[in-house]
Amino acid sequence: MGRKRAPSGSRQRSVGASPTTGASTRRRSCTSLPPTVVPIILSGGSGKRLWPLSRQDHPKQFQSILARTSPFQETCLRLADGIFASPVVIAHEDHRFLIAEQMRSLGLTAEAIVLEPGARNTAMATLVGAVLAAEDEPDRLLLVTPSDHRILDPHTYRQAIATGIPAAHHGAIVLFGVVPDRPETGYGYIEVSPGTDAIRSVMRFVEKPERRVAEDFVDGGRHLWNSGIFLMSARTIIEAAERHCPEILAAARSAHAGAQRDLDFTRLAAPAYRALPSLSLDHAIIEKAAELRCVPLEVGWTDIGSWPEVWRSADKDPDGNVTHGDVHCTSSRNCLAYADQGTVSVVGLEDTIVVATGDAVLVTSMSEAQSVKDIVARLEDNRRDEAVRHRRVLRPWGWYERLAAGSGYQVKWLMIAPGASLSLQYHRHRAEHWVVVSGSVEVTIEGAVSRLHENQSIDVPVYMPHRLANPGEEPAFLIEVQSGVYLGEDDIVRIKDVYGRAE
Repeated sequence: MGRKRAPSGSRQRSVGASPTTGASTRRRSCTSLPPTVVPIILSGGSGKRLWPLSRQDHPKQFQSILARTSPFQETCLRLADGIFASPVVIAHEDHRFLIAEQMRSLGLTAEAIVLEPGARNTAMATLVGAVLAAEDEPDRLLLVTPSDHRILDPHTYRQAIATGIPAAHHGAIVLFGVVPDRPETGYGYIEVSPGTDAIRSVMRFVEKPERRVAEDFVDGGRHLWNSGIFLMSARTIIEAAERHCPEILAAARSAHAGAQRDLDFTRLAAPAYRALPSLSLDHAIIEKAAELRCVPLEVGWTDIGSWPEVWRSADKDPDGNVTHGDVHCTSSRNCLAYADQGTVSVVGLEDTIVVATGDAVLVTSMSEAQSVKDIVARLEDNRRDEAVRHRRVLRPWGWYERLAAGSGYQVKWLMIAPGASLSLQYHRHRAEHWVVVSGSVEVTIEGAVSRLHENQSIDVPVYMPHRLANPGEEPAFLIEVQSGVYLGEDDIVRIKDVYGRAE
């Protein structure tokens, strides 16, 4: 993505420029290398500036914000033909079933879905991917890309990647810089060598410039937005890590060596991750490396990182308004109104963002929208559910939605997908009562199996082992009423589970 970093003044760093041809002291023959590039898709972000739509349990890369498919799915699709092998996806362990389902719905498979036990930014994730790829072929090319970008011209994007392949085969790290169309102060910039070559030398990096400086960059034509997309061989990035951040590389190797298989996923060893500080690939390696090249990109690129970016990228009505859902705008200009549920009416506003979900509403000016992350931080400090999950919570077997809650009770609406089943489990503090609304389910209670149909119900006492399953071909919908002294989601003791969650 356009590198959104913590403010650091006007720090700039020059890098040693070398010829555009990519002549390297480590020149390698590429005649025996496979013709494919392995995408390393980084999907660990939480998207706090897109709250309340983006939340910890279901972040922005998995949300269908600007299209029918999510940014993660769009990333997978544009890397699903031509020179690309099956991707390696690196993501937080809590999102594993989201990733698997979103890929399955597209008919795509991953070479590996690697699960991080905690967020440690892009340096650690990239090196884990490189260590994994280097097992088979150290000189295999890797395309490291975030999963939350929008690219309107995937064909030209793939051509740009192909342009960088020869330099990457010869030991360079190839960056992809977006040709700016405005003086953006929220992105990092790459200054490249003058000229019109399809691939340029990298001269220096500039972080988040002031507006006047950004305007000069746009006028000068030699500064590009840093997209955060990189092409290089596994050997190149590992050797660079040995020089510039050996402690992160050692942790990546340790996390990979201790990884365990979990269904279709690879769980990295946790101790190596948790011992490291969070550091971006840019700061850890890229800005310190000497042999860098950059391919200019003009592909309709957007980093969907904030609500103003969503507004800027979406189709607008004659008054400049962007709407989604059941929205009505009157006497309003240049607004974004997003209704995930319910009706939203916007009257007499300008440059305003209104986002409504089932349990939260955000209203902010365009100019202050970057501060949404501060609201999320406050909600997290107060342990509010609204920072973490939506009212409808996705599960590998379907979903549940909270309908009502009070002292000693909670009511949920459940959908169990065809062929799916919940874990065999029990609760220490709550009893449950199920009513089938539509479809039919198979209920197991302390070993006894029965079939429930529409309008039938059953009780599950405290401590009683039980399981719900849907053996049919249509979704099953139920109302669940919980009662007890404690109703938290952590009051689940799993005995058996087809999704590998049993204790």
